[in-house]
Amino acid sequence: MLQIKPLSAELQKIAIEELHEVPARIPEDLKALKEWLITQPHLKARTDDQFLIQFLRGTKYSLEKAKSKLDYFFTFKTLRGEWYGITDVDDINFRQQQEQNLAVALPMPLHGVGPRIIFGKYADKYPPTVSFPYITATHEVLLTSDAYACICGTVYVIDFSNTNLANMGHFTVSFITTSIKFFIEAFPLRNKKLYAINIPKGILAFLKMFDKFIPEKYLKKIHLCGTDLTELEEYLPRKYLPVEYGGENGSLDQLCKDYNKVWDEYREYFKENAQYGTDERLRVGKKIELDGDLGINGSFRKLDVD
Repeated sequence: MLQIKPLSAELQKIAIEELHEVPARIPEDLKALKEWLITQPHLKARTDDQFLIQFLRGTKYSLEKAKSKLDYFFTFKTLRGEWYGITDVDDINFRQQQEQNLAVALPMPLHGVGPRIIFGKYADKYPPTVSFPYITATHEVLLTSDAYACICGTVYVIDFSNTNLANMGHFTVSFITTSIKFFIEAFPLRNKKLYAINIPKGILAFLKMFDKFIPEKYLKKIHLCGTDLTELEEYLPRKYLPVEYGGENGSLDQLCKDYNKVWDEYREYFKENAQYGTDERLRVGKKIELDGDLGINGSFRKLDVD
């Protein structure tokens, strides 16, 4: 019997129409994916239904793309474990980051039945190279538990008001290209939009320097807004923002406090993650490259971005 959380009628309709899901064929599709995993000596992956089905949904049921994402996902966890391989959610530093509003899933999805809105605040104390493990762990919770994120995708709002140009050195070309490659090639949630708000002028110019390293299709999803939130309202009605920003979509501080319960519930899940990954010595065929001259030599623009 399948161990998959049922979708609401509205979300199931979206899954059928937009993700090409055929409910009666789900057992067959999952079986094909599991059988492929057995033939991969280098790859030790989770095989529970709820986890695997998102790799099918996230690739619109393309079995080959789902295989590729799974391989990339666990390769990142092994070869870049410092960024993607969280196993201890009780770590003091990890829980301290929980209090910083780094990646908060707001309770009301866009338009009632739409993408999950993820609100984040850039914190100088926890720059991206430090906070990325926390952020990717938060997303891993979403891919196994959040039906709106899984079916409708995600919308990001990132507040840059707490930083200055001197603290942007963490945004290197290597960090940008590698992190983008993770979310495009490895992660099975579909990003719809990213809105960066409250960006000081100097930082706005700095961020635009990275445009040439970002796939064109993905670049179209990014909106760099100034300090006037009315500019954001052209795309995202204010009511979908947290109450701290004049919206109606939960309090960031309270949501962060409550999310500690989620980490408690997922304690064993992340401990189990220590046993999953890849053994590159056993890989047959070409090895996966996680970084390199992506974007500079044009190869990044060939990635399939949904």
